[in-house]
Amino acid sequence: MDWRFRSVCVTWGLVFRHLPHVVLLLALAAGCSTKRSDAGAGPATSQSSPSTTPSDGAPASPAAPTTATAPTPKRPAEPLSVLLLTIDAMRADMPWQGYPRPIAPNLTRLAERGVVYEDFRSIASYTAQSVSAMLTGRYASTLYRSGVFFTGFYDANVFITETMRERGIRTGGVHSHRYFDRGKNLNQGFDTWELVDGLSFDSDTDHNVTADKSTAKLKRILSDPAFTKGQFFLWAHFGDPHDQYVRHDMCPAEWGKKNRDRYDCEIFFVDHHIGELLDWAGKEPWWRRTALVISSDHGEAFGEHGMFKHAFRLYDVLLKVPTIFVVPGAEPRRITARRTHIDLAPTLVDLMGLEPLPSFQGRTMVPEIFGAEAESREPIVLELAEDSHNPHYRSVIQGDHKLIVEGEGEKGWGRELYDLRTDPGELTDLAEKDPETLARMQTVFSESFAKIPSISPAGGAKLRSGRIARGPMRPEQDPNSARKP
Repeated sequence: MDWRFRSVCVTWGLVFRHLPHVVLLLALAAGCSTKRSDAGAGPATSQSSPSTTPSDGAPASPAAPTTATAPTPKRPAEPLSVLLLTIDAMRADMPWQGYPRPIAPNLTRLAERGVVYEDFRSIASYTAQSVSAMLTGRYASTLYRSGVFFTGFYDANVFITETMRERGIRTGGVHSHRYFDRGKNLNQGFDTWELVDGLSFDSDTDHNVTADKSTAKLKRILSDPAFTKGQFFLWAHFGDPHDQYVRHDMCPAEWGKKNRDRYDCEIFFVDHHIGELLDWAGKEPWWRRTALVISSDHGEAFGEHGMFKHAFRLYDVLLKVPTIFVVPGAEPRRITARRTHIDLAPTLVDLMGLEPLPSFQGRTMVPEIFGAEAESREPIVLELAEDSHNPHYRSVIQGDHKLIVEGEGEKGWGRELYDLRTDPGELTDLAEKDPETLARMQTVFSESFAKIPSISPAGGAKLRSGRIARGPMRPEQDPNSARKP
């Protein structure tokens, strides 16, 4: 009994002291010795006694709720347009994730008012295999594709942009690297597909500076009423953080000139131009019905595991990427549940009011973007399909542990096991030290990849293993087509 209620009891005792003792005893028995009921105590609080559950799991008799539940934000009644901005090689350690150098002030402000995924991965560690997953909702190994490093994709694959265009939604792309030229078929389903002017090509690196040019093209497309009067999907891939790293005049001198310093300057440069784009877009009439999505195609290494740049492996420094959703009606929040780009395409079509494609291998994130509980979707499945330069790597994450398998077959010819909770840098391989966990994770791995119907690459290129890419280009040539979802 708290002090306030005890005072009430004492007061009533004084009032009734001249009444017959039996009346007084009855009053006290009915009041002072009884707990307050929730009905007379104002709003329910978490101090109420919890309900009990019988040992057989059946619920006890209904009890009044003990906490007031905040209403889940409602998604807009009308389907949204989507502006998807991907930034090449953007690592996960950005300022809103704890990086101390203020290299992305505009994106940091965006993160403060958006839905931020704190543990998000690309499904592969280089551009061709990650952006194809964004546009199809499928792992690259399950797509009809060539076997070269700068992978081309055949038109038998189903792109989300095809579904959009069939429903009268305008689709556009703006890109800053010659890889995105039409010969690779990434423009499948796009009404508008533009590369910035003056691009050079180097198969080993990227010398182009393009964020300002990309922003100018985006503004021009979005200024066209024919593009924005109805629903639209516009994707731009900003390439400047890609090696070679350029030091821009706008960056503080104290940042230095080492590789990571110049990379930080590249992020700062792209962030500046994205900030200009978003300041402009916020004044446009279509902005209030547009979802903004920020992500990257992969991470970037600066000596971790003896690696630089990206591709060739499946370590988290190459996979973990920032991902932010700023969606009309969605309140700012941080989501710690693990997600990957396999769920991005289902999310984009859901935001746009379209049905999921039967070919999707992931699921929409829209409910959790609007406040629903972000349930576990583990095991997390990652894959770097073999091509002319990349060996075949596959990986699964379940709970604290991550298993990486190199090569073909269930066990490949090399396995690495890491505890991500105690060793997030993946520095200590436990494959030999912890055979019990290795066996458990091997079972998770085998069950996961049994559900992914891989297709061999086509086109005749010599693969990293020495084999020749002689796979199918379309379903009627595909011996696995009967197993495709």
